[in-house]
Amino acid sequence: MDEYTNKEAIAARSGGRLRFFVQAAVIGAAYAALTTALAPLSYGPVQLRVSEALTVLPYFTPAAIPGLFVGCFVSNIISPYGIVDVVFGSLATLLAAGGSYLLRRRRILAPLPPVVCNAVIIGAMLYYAYGVNASLLANMLWVGAGEAIVCYGAGYPLLRVLESRRGIFGPR
Repeated sequence: MDEYTNKEAIAARSGGRLRFFVQAAVIGAAYAALTTALAPLSYGPVQLRVSEALTVLPYFTPAAIPGLFVGCFVSNIISPYGIVDVVFGSLATLLAAGGSYLLRRRRILAPLPPVVCNAVIIGAMLYYAYGVNASLLANMLWVGAGEAIVCYGAGYPLLRVLESRRGIFGPR
């Protein structure tokens, strides 16, 4: 009896890990596909990176954190801002995804970390590394405004729709 119970427990853990990796891979692929498909909107000082709507997914699953990070990393490889964007853009998304996960108990706040992280990190990157716009604050405001439009205009409604279909990500 114990041997059977142990095998069940091992199978359950393995299935959980597999589910985690599959969710992360699908989320990362979706992020990268959306970003590159809409490339003219996805890069620059004023950007509407539609894929950032997916940054609400840590509300449902921690698998979204590495998924979003890898998706952003892959997307930023083709960025006109080069390696600096690969590093800092991916870092901003990783921090934002972690923040969204930490705020999962307050649904309305889940889209906020991507807005703040990207406004500060990407705004500073554009200003210091590339001299974009007249001031640091202007860069942060432009990036933050685009991020807010996408995260609250598309991400929050996505969160609400997915919340009504909990089976997609399993029980919370």
